[in-house]
Amino acid sequence: MALYLCVDCGGSKTAAAIANESGEIIGRAFGGPSNFAYLGIEAFSSSVAAAVRNALKSCTSPPSQEPVSLPPTSVTFAAAWFGISGVDSPAAVAAITPVISKLLGIPAGPRLVVANDTHLLAAPVRLHPRVSCAVAVIGGTGSICVSFRETNGVLEELGRIGGWGWILGDEGGGFHVGREAIRQLLLEHDKASVTGKPPPDSSLRTRIMSHFSVTDFMEILTLIHLPERTHSAPSDTDRSPHVSIPREKRLSSLSPMVFDAAFKEKDPLAISVLQTCSDILANEVAVLLYDEKNPQPRAVKASESIISFGGSLVGVASYRDMILDSLARKGHVFHAVEFVGDAAAVGAIGLAAAEPV
Repeated sequence: MALYLCVDCGGSKTAAAIANESGEIIGRAFGGPSNFAYLGIEAFSSSVAAAVRNALKSCTSPPSQEPVSLPPTSVTFAAAWFGISGVDSPAAVAAITPVISKLLGIPAGPRLVVANDTHLLAAPVRLHPRVSCAVAVIGGTGSICVSFRETNGVLEELGRIGGWGWILGDEGGGFHVGREAIRQLLLEHDKASVTGKPPPDSSLRTRIMSHFSVTDFMEILTLIHLPERTHSAPSDTDRSPHVSIPREKRLSSLSPMVFDAAFKEKDPLAISVLQTCSDILANEVAVLLYDEKNPQPRAVKASESIISFGGSLVGVASYRDMILDSLARKGHVFHAVEFVGDAAAVGAIGLAAAEPV
């Protein structure tokens, strides 16, 4: 039985989906984080192998409990498509392709596609016969925007912006939202020191102070900047359980609080935070789009393209609408809007639907 495998490798998890020749998803499974830029090859391979093995087990009903070897012996992967966060250059593709090829038993070549995870989001362009271009926007743990053109069934990457990681970018993603929330709260606190008036009431401030277990908001600065605890560090330096959390996650973990405060409680400060983040992400998308005042040869026209979103943050419709509204104010209205909640499944179905290699 020929199977079609797609693996979506992200900063939070690995998602594997397997389709049969009819384009039916018959196997699903998940593994640990697999951002190639953050992990070594060994950790990356471990997460991918676990996801693929468990996906193969789930292809039977009931799911098999027997160990599965890789490369598989009883089935054949007709094709595989890997969308990997952190794979941002030809050198990275060249480094990881032999590892995946050996793992699956698929020779490097047309049957094995290895690319950045945004490529999976461009697949819906095939569902819209009137357009040939797509802009893929990932907004989850991190963020990245990439534009594509489909020609004869092949996706050509035209331009990209972002995907630089939490230290250098990830605008509109979880880290940026958490960072912007703290920045705006600190700014209100500093203004109050001049005006002599307390900052406006904010459910977001209450949530964040409770999260960090502080009574003075300025104490949060210390907790955010403390070095991460190591096993050899003296216990008396552990002023908070938060020091055992990687510093970027101390901020990115705040994003669910911001979204709840903004969209459930209508907290003005939380709404301001998300408006700021969505505007900056929209500015990045706009770099890929055609502007009559400054035309670029590889820019795409929004009116002739689809925009395809993927990721936990842009999975919230109200946040997507903020981004789209910001783009519309710049004169960019897309032909169609898609949200891909299951990139691995979309990719596997797309492989099965393609002409045999």
